[in-house]
Amino acid sequence: QVQLVESGGGLVQIGGSLRLSCAASGTAFSIVTMSWYRQAPGKQRELVASIPNDGSANYQDSVKGRFTISKDNAKNTVHLQMNSLKPEDTGVYSCNARAIVYYDTYELESDYWGQGTQVTVSS
Repeated sequence: QVQLVESGGGLVQIGGSLRLSCAASGTAFSIVTMSWYRQAPGKQRELVASIPNDGSANYQDSVKGRFTISKDNAKNTVHLQMNSLKPEDTGVYSCNARAIVYYDTYELESDYWGQGTQVTVSS
């Protein structure tokens, strides 16, 4: 199993910045891709940014140029630097890891989720 622990959410004014972090831990696993999702009140969860092991980051159009996702492969940690925040960035941000867990006789690729962290952008 893989556990994800997030940190860094909070309240920020329009135009401000926040940095989210997510650390993956467990035994006998390897990360395929780490991603950040968000869910605004009354809306469906959406993908914000993702980064596979090759480092080729992908972003939702609305955050391009403002958000940067980065990954420390050695520490199995992913960060989301969020700049020029807007009210529409408000929501619960959740870390996702697609990981392979290695068992004695087989391996299993699954998605794992963090508990979510609230980001609120206000005027």
